[in-house]
Amino acid sequence: MFSEKELLETAAQYGLKRFALTDINNTSAALNFIRLAPSYHIKPIVGIDFRNGIKQHYVGLAKNNKGYLALNNFLSKHIHHNTPFPDEAPVFENAFIVYPFEQALLIDKQTFLPHEYIGIRLSDLRKVNYSKLSSYQDKMVLLHTVSFRNQRDFNTHRLLRAVDKNVLLSKLPLSEQADPTQTFVHPKALKAALEHFPILIYNTEKLMETCEIHFDFSEKRPPQNLKTYTGTQQGDMEMLNQLCTEGLRYRYPNITEEIENRVEKELGLIRQMNFMSFFLTNWDIVDYAKRMGYYHVGRGSGANSIIAYLLGITDVDPIDLDLYFERFMNLYRKSPPDFDIDFSWRDRQDVTRYIFDRFSGEHGRVALLGTYNTFKHKGAVRELGKVFGLPKHEMDILSSGKFDFRKLEKLPQLVIRYTEFIKGMPNLLSVHSAGIVISEKPIHYFTATNLPPKGFPTTHFDMISAEDVGLYKYDILGQRGLGKIKDAIQIVEKNYPEAPKIDIHDVKPFMEDPKINRMVSQAECIGCFYVESPAMRMLLKKLEVDNYLGLVAASSIIRPGVSQSGMMKEYILRHKNPERRNRAHPVMMQLMEDTYGVMVYQEDVIKVAHHFAGLSLGESDVLRRAMSGKYRSREEFQKVKDKFFNNCKERGYEDRLTNEVWLQIESFAGYAFAKGHSASYAVESYQSLFLKTYYPLEFMVAVLNNGGGFYRAETYIHETRRLGGIIHGPCVNTSLYETTIKGKNIYLGFQHLQGLDSKLAYRITKERLLNGSYKSVDDLVNRIPIGIENLDILIRINAFRFTGMDKRTLLWKGHFKTNRQIKRTAQRPLFDFDIKEFDLPEFSITSLENAFDEIELLGFPLSDPFLLLEKALPSSLLAIDMKDRLNQNMVLYGYLVTIKNTKTKKGTRMYFGTFLDQAGEWIDTVHFPPVAKAFPFRGRGIYRLEGQVMEEFGFLTLEVKKMHRLNYIEDPRFALNAS
Repeated sequence: MFSEKELLETAAQYGLKRFALTDINNTSAALNFIRLAPSYHIKPIVGIDFRNGIKQHYVGLAKNNKGYLALNNFLSKHIHHNTPFPDEAPVFENAFIVYPFEQALLIDKQTFLPHEYIGIRLSDLRKVNYSKLSSYQDKMVLLHTVSFRNQRDFNTHRLLRAVDKNVLLSKLPLSEQADPTQTFVHPKALKAALEHFPILIYNTEKLMETCEIHFDFSEKRPPQNLKTYTGTQQGDMEMLNQLCTEGLRYRYPNITEEIENRVEKELGLIRQMNFMSFFLTNWDIVDYAKRMGYYHVGRGSGANSIIAYLLGITDVDPIDLDLYFERFMNLYRKSPPDFDIDFSWRDRQDVTRYIFDRFSGEHGRVALLGTYNTFKHKGAVRELGKVFGLPKHEMDILSSGKFDFRKLEKLPQLVIRYTEFIKGMPNLLSVHSAGIVISEKPIHYFTATNLPPKGFPTTHFDMISAEDVGLYKYDILGQRGLGKIKDAIQIVEKNYPEAPKIDIHDVKPFMEDPKINRMVSQAECIGCFYVESPAMRMLLKKLEVDNYLGLVAASSIIRPGVSQSGMMKEYILRHKNPERRNRAHPVMMQLMEDTYGVMVYQEDVIKVAHHFAGLSLGESDVLRRAMSGKYRSREEFQKVKDKFFNNCKERGYEDRLTNEVWLQIESFAGYAFAKGHSASYAVESYQSLFLKTYYPLEFMVAVLNNGGGFYRAETYIHETRRLGGIIHGPCVNTSLYETTIKGKNIYLGFQHLQGLDSKLAYRITKERLLNGSYKSVDDLVNRIPIGIENLDILIRINAFRFTGMDKRTLLWKGHFKTNRQIKRTAQRPLFDFDIKEFDLPEFSITSLENAFDEIELLGFPLSDPFLLLEKALPSSLLAIDMKDRLNQNMVLYGYLVTIKNTKTKKGTRMYFGTFLDQAGEWIDTVHFPPVAKAFPFRGRGIYRLEGQVMEEFGFLTLEVKKMHRLNYIEDPRFALNAS
């Protein structure tokens, strides 16, 4: 019920010199326990408490690291296969097994091997001499479980057990609760209790003295990742040199002295720090992806490396961008460079599988990295509220935080008290979003593993513990942007078979293309990776970005830290007004000339700390990591911070300047990107922009097929129309599951239909491709097993429009056909039978009815939403007219696209809105707190917007004063006079 740190603190208070940590079927705290124990002058012993459910079978204690490995192997095997632990443990050569006294009696264990013992609890003492195990006193050791420090810990345990069992606290059986006496007992009291059993003390101390486990947590610890790729360090270096030689020919037609020097410098440091295998492993992963036709983006601080560029891990040229080498790697940084490798969301799983197949070996050297989801206020309130039996409305109030604690009744007060206590405690073990560890030793040397639904072993510890012991992760991520690029290229190659093959990794021509750069400057980036959001569209227009370097800067400036520190505005001012650049301190301007002396990238922290404040590179990197929340010790951070201020004072800087620079570091470092990371994002943006510029419709189809991006599918369909595409709704004879394109005709796929069975959609297309188009509703029903619910969706979305029949007639036929349908088999009938036709009245379907069906089934109308208004709009101004009405009030009508919630410095709520006008052009709005409160958004639809036109750096917004949503017409499908 408390952390390993708190456990050690309490043990030290009791004067204990040796202590064993044996979590139940878990090893998550073991490494940190071993790391921390020496600072409390305690010898750490680790093991596992093996239990089936709540039943304790035996406790394993590791004699040494080999024993810890064996215990982890045993635990992991049973976790992976979901099999119960046997009554008797297997033979362990390097681990002790302690059977609880009662369990040994229960299984009638009468033979004990040298490594096996009987665990005697204090409550067992009166039974020992009268049991059939009394003759095994030389095998008896003290087994005293410590689960709680005090009554509050025990109460919390009961609450969490009730949460786990999903029962009211009052209904929690005693059998599901631990013994409340499982607390620390003072050594004197313990010796007094064992006065007549000195053999127990002797045996226990002897056993504990035998246990010795060690992991290197020192600052100079060697990495525990794969030591060599080829089998020898010399072989690794030769292979790396060969790959670099090949990469130089591909990347640089003209190899300059600067390039050669940079390669030589990096290779020297990689050799010196023995990171060859780390680079080669990343190269191997990327090489597999290329062989499979998967696209990737390499980012993170590793993108600052020319070796990564030559190996094809990244597509960022560090020479062009003057990327700061020391952010990537320096002698003071003991961890390998950070590579984040993105793959398409469809390809990531296979790449992960390849990594496990390629590097696991027979002993299992690969695992996904675990992470712990902790209790947050709202979740904890709801879980505890349920076990206390609180009604939902009370839990809502407690979750909101809007209550006076003193006025609460007793149970709600208890919920809040224990919420505060468990907040931050581990709730459940999850899987890190990207991290994979590849170890030289078996993974179970360090931890046991779970086997979550993804099917890959996952560590019990998190990233911090992994790095503490020298295991550094490989980040393998999935994103939809690369799926868009891959799919777009495949569509282009299919539609333009004679066109030259696209080398999407040769990005330099894209960056120099005036058409693409014109798209960037005009912020025509809808669908393009990372540059399509309203905020980025605003920034690109304000900065008038028209080149790659400008986009690299924009990609980091948009991050919360830079914008919130006020440096985004300062950067724009200095970008627009060269005279303002003189305000920068000379040292800052010299360090960050390309960003006008403004801190924009993560490595700017290192530059400023090292060159401005005189910290060492190692201290500067500690500062950077601390600002990102990645530090182990607050004491270490405080020491570096104090040195920063002391050095600045010694250098004669005014306190005002020092504080201003520190504020910049403090406010943005945790959110800003490394320059290489921003550059990698900008590369992917340019790849997307190239495809949108030259193959706009193919690209937009790929966007739709990869789940869109920042916006809903409706916005991308609007953009496709704007680019000349002709949109067709789903049709059983032309649509596939995905959206397809033929010329300028875009056929929406069945994927967009809400409620349609995806397996049925695939079956409809497969049957059509095998046996020809469908002739009618009857024909489809004869060929495909389909229920009326799915048939109803297809008819109402007009997927049978080729029949020429109205939807009401088709619905009547569909209901009649499915009601008479006999049980189907997968085999088609030998003969087609004509269905008796009935004379039906003539039905009429209006375009408005179609639009409301589309809203229900697609989530949006395929027609102009302005046509659905209850009252036609008066002649009104459009977004294009805003430029002629600066600082004037005007009324606009806009179809809501997206809203951004934010808060002022005072904590009051305000909004930024994005709309489309009648002409399909953007309207950007700002809603300050008074307006946001008086005129709230009322969901999707068309709004009347009244406000003042404001301009900042050439970007126009409407500062809304009044707003209300306009009514749509009554749904004609349910109107009283509907036919």
